[in-house]
Amino acid sequence: MSKKNPGLDFLEDPDALEGKLEDVGDYFQQNKNIVLGILGGIVLLVAGFFGYRYYVSTQDETAQVELFPSVYQLEADSLKKSLNGDGKSPGLLAVADNYGSTPSGNLAEFYAGVGLLKEGKYDEAIDHLKSFSSSDLLVQGRAYALIGDAYMEKKSFDEAADYYRKAADYKSNKFFTPGYLMKLAVAYEQAKQNDKAIAAYNEIIEKYSQSAELGNAKKYKSVLEAAVGES
Repeated sequence: MSKKNPGLDFLEDPDALEGKLEDVGDYFQQNKNIVLGILGGIVLLVAGFFGYRYYVSTQDETAQVELFPSVYQLEADSLKKSLNGDGKSPGLLAVADNYGSTPSGNLAEFYAGVGLLKEGKYDEAIDHLKSFSSSDLLVQGRAYALIGDAYMEKKSFDEAADYYRKAADYKSNKFFTPGYLMKLAVAYEQAKQNDKAIAAYNEIIEKYSQSAELGNAKKYKSVLEAAVGES
């Protein structure tokens, strides 16, 4: 014969159940303020979550409207208007600053980085591109590569190589990765890290033999190996 679990008597005994309910009622009366405070906090958290999501959604709609003309101007090489506005639209820098928590504001960070890089404002470009984040196939890897380009312009070759490596490793594919690896190899050469440069060329040769970069990878590797052998 199985033993009863005394902790579950109230499930079978109405009197025990009534006693449990009385205990709960007594606890509530004794700790009413605490219980109501906890419940109120939960309600506020839930309301705040959905309120924030609604706020971000409406902000993103506004950001989209303000972002479009600035991107158009960027593509038309009107850099100053694209970045700083033209009197009708606020410009990429303002959209990134005002709506950074929205998807469109995040995208404005990327485009602002592109525009600033074209203007030769490398440190500002790096800051905006580092503020951008995405999980898509193309744009995040492109952002890493652009940060590498900015560091190359600053002659910070080790930092450039770090970001070209990130670009090459980000969702590797036959369309974009070989180009990033070429940039990586050049950065390593400039940083006098010849072994790593040769390894980057080899990566193209071995993994991306159908890529447009294959011929240059073989040529530059041979030149570098000859130079290393002579030194």
